[in-house]
Amino acid sequence: MKTNFKIAVLSGDGIGPEVVAESIKILDAIAEAFHYQFEFKYGLVGAEAIFKTGNPLPDETLEICKESDALLFGAIGDPSFDNNPDAKVRPEQGLLKLRKELGLFANIRPLKTYNSLIEKSPLKKEIIEGTDIQIFRELVSGIYFGEKFTDEEAGYAYDICKYNREEIAPIVHMAFQEAQKRRKKLTLIDKANVLDTSRLWRKVCKEIAAEYPDVELDFMFVDNAAMQLILNPKQFDVIVTENMFGDIISDEASVIGGSIGLLPSASIGHENAMFEPIHGSYPQAKGKGIANPIASILSTAMMLDYLKLDHAAEKLRASVEYAIENKYVTVDLNSEQPYSTSEVGSFIADYIKYSEKSYYNFENVKIGKSTIV
Repeated sequence: MKTNFKIAVLSGDGIGPEVVAESIKILDAIAEAFHYQFEFKYGLVGAEAIFKTGNPLPDETLEICKESDALLFGAIGDPSFDNNPDAKVRPEQGLLKLRKELGLFANIRPLKTYNSLIEKSPLKKEIIEGTDIQIFRELVSGIYFGEKFTDEEAGYAYDICKYNREEIAPIVHMAFQEAQKRRKKLTLIDKANVLDTSRLWRKVCKEIAAEYPDVELDFMFVDNAAMQLILNPKQFDVIVTENMFGDIISDEASVIGGSIGLLPSASIGHENAMFEPIHGSYPQAKGKGIANPIASILSTAMMLDYLKLDHAAEKLRASVEYAIENKYVTVDLNSEQPYSTSEVGSFIADYIKYSEKSYYNFENVKIGKSTIV
């Protein structure tokens, strides 16, 4: 079994470097506990890359990614671009190009509720308790990558949404295969009453469904799906959808668990894979030590799954749950006794290496004293 891995690290903007630093800390702990070796190579991306090179995705960064076994990503985005609609070069262009160049056609976002955090959700306990959803979002086609045009003088613009069968089928197969491992239900979210692209998605899904007779396939319009995610999220098992709908639906779903800082994602292609938290750059928290690193750390667990390091991934998830259950979390999850970004990462890394023999003394943790080493 392979034990040496090359990991591309693109920390990016805002809180990206802070949360990715904790993921690196976690991988160092995994390496020590399971006798693996991770070689990290760093690259520029997003606003950071624009400021330094003028390019949101320099060629050197792309080459690092192509030569690696997996890519660990932080976040991109900067207020100086968000508030400037006239900017021709934008951080997001780097991420879109990265997805396209690496062929990352499938974005996978798991949503799971933790019993100890249910009170943090804006939804009632009886609505969300037991929610466990996998969202498969097509990532390199659709309206985000279609032809674009703006006539500023005439005040006219358009973005074209296009799909073909070859772009739809691979992610639909992935979603069906995941549903087979779970509760055997797949929901296609679309707008087939209005959009021709959605009607093509339905046609392809129905054809592929014949290969998975043990999976129940149903369909839901995106506006109804947005409502149903709030009214009854437990009805969903695996969701598959196109690019823009997936972007919106998965961000809406993120609030169910109580914090967007908990949700990881994986972007998978035929030869490459990228792992990132979904929370964005959150520039307001940059440098304050309050960013929740758990989404990045759970993205790292998904990376370990991809690398077929199953025992390490299982241990990492158990360590995260241990931290959550014992309220060793950042301010978004525990305002009364919050811990810093780095403290949470260190706690999880320590538990990976030592479990119940951890250096952290919980009698002191629970009453707010310094931990004893």
